[in-house]
Amino acid sequence: MNPKRRNFLRNSTQLVAGLGLSAVPGNTLFADTAKQSKSPFSPNEMVNVALIGCRSMGWTNLTSFLTHENVRCTALCDVDRKILNERAGELEKNTGIKPSLYSDYRKLLENKDIDVVIIGTPDHWHCLQMVEACAAGKDVYVEKPIANSIEECNLMVAAKNRYGSIVQVGQWQRSDPHWKSALEYLNSGKLGKIRSAKTWAYVNYGRSFPTKANQPVPEGVDYDMWLGPAPKRPFNPNRFHGNFRYFWDYGGGLMTDWGVHMIDMVLSGMEVSTPGLVSAVGGKYGNPQSAAETPDTLNAVYDFGEFSMLWEQSLGTGREPYNRQSGEPGVAFVGNNGTLVINRNTWEIYPEVNEDKYMVDPIPIQRKPGAWSYGLDHHTRNFLDCIKNRQQPNCTIEMGRNAAINAQIGNISYRLGTALKWVDHKNQFIDNPKANEMAKAIYRAPWNLPSV
Repeated sequence: MNPKRRNFLRNSTQLVAGLGLSAVPGNTLFADTAKQSKSPFSPNEMVNVALIGCRSMGWTNLTSFLTHENVRCTALCDVDRKILNERAGELEKNTGIKPSLYSDYRKLLENKDIDVVIIGTPDHWHCLQMVEACAAGKDVYVEKPIANSIEECNLMVAAKNRYGSIVQVGQWQRSDPHWKSALEYLNSGKLGKIRSAKTWAYVNYGRSFPTKANQPVPEGVDYDMWLGPAPKRPFNPNRFHGNFRYFWDYGGGLMTDWGVHMIDMVLSGMEVSTPGLVSAVGGKYGNPQSAAETPDTLNAVYDFGEFSMLWEQSLGTGREPYNRQSGEPGVAFVGNNGTLVINRNTWEIYPEVNEDKYMVDPIPIQRKPGAWSYGLDHHTRNFLDCIKNRQQPNCTIEMGRNAAINAQIGNISYRLGTALKWVDHKNQFIDNPKANEMAKAIYRAPWNLPSV
């Protein structure tokens, strides 16, 4: 770590503590000085990384980080002691480093030797943890969707701007050469005017999700901390770990899971941010008895003025549109001359025909080289480069905000059963007080929405 950077963080923390204040969002002293502390790393300087949320995608992200030179993981945090100990053992075995272990992320953020925080927790935790990490002088890699409400999305953008942190969102197609080459073709203009875009996730999992009785909290799990700002509820295994995303308290179903990834590619390719009008319909049509709150089937139409976008989701049916292979969510751009279809493995062109002639030259199917982690590894590399040169990464928090807001608007339209008009520069819906209430974050005491 840069000595000036380390000394600043140490001195700031001591000063704040001496005043009886906490180094958290809303503290002007810490916030203003934190922004001044950012200075580039030297090219070969070791980067100390910490992970909050060690199961699933958080661990996958850390694994990608550790494929790069001059990166070491010095701390892990999780509310599930079993998972925390297992991951610590794996890390020590694979790297020889014994990490510091935490069950409370706030204690981890007090560690002045940590440069980067990876946030792999459930969606309802992202905002608090990212904002407080930025306030503590850390750079942040945060999973998608960036938050569980529109209000939180905007706070996270404000936090990045105020504290001067480099923040990369885990929408890693933004760094994947496979997706970049497809969007370069889109931007060549060969498809003609793009009149519509389609995004989808037809996934072959989730066919059965039976209701389960509430149970005692598993040994070693700090369940109250897992809930955090979410409403107080009895422990139920259906709501825990990977299933959390199917309950509105913690996530937004397939829309905020796969939808954020695919919608983000439309926003990138068409160079837009948010729509003016959204209408969504769906329900638990495939499995009405499912324990999930979120729909298994959903169609949402977005009007961007010059083109429309469709989101389709189908939980439990894996046959993708355009005869894609099972379980490969994707994107299609429909132009006057042809259609570009992309997923994580291939992209290809479906030409339109006029007077027995193709309107755009056919090209062979383009396939992604390497393993599935190819794009993710490029994304983590880009982030590490940016924390050293202090340039903005390939997927900024603003990009994460736009993708998440698109998904949130679609879900709110579905839940209210009505079309919604959104005005982005006002951050509000027009003539719909109920929708504007649903855009807000509601935190359970003693947790408070951060002030930035």
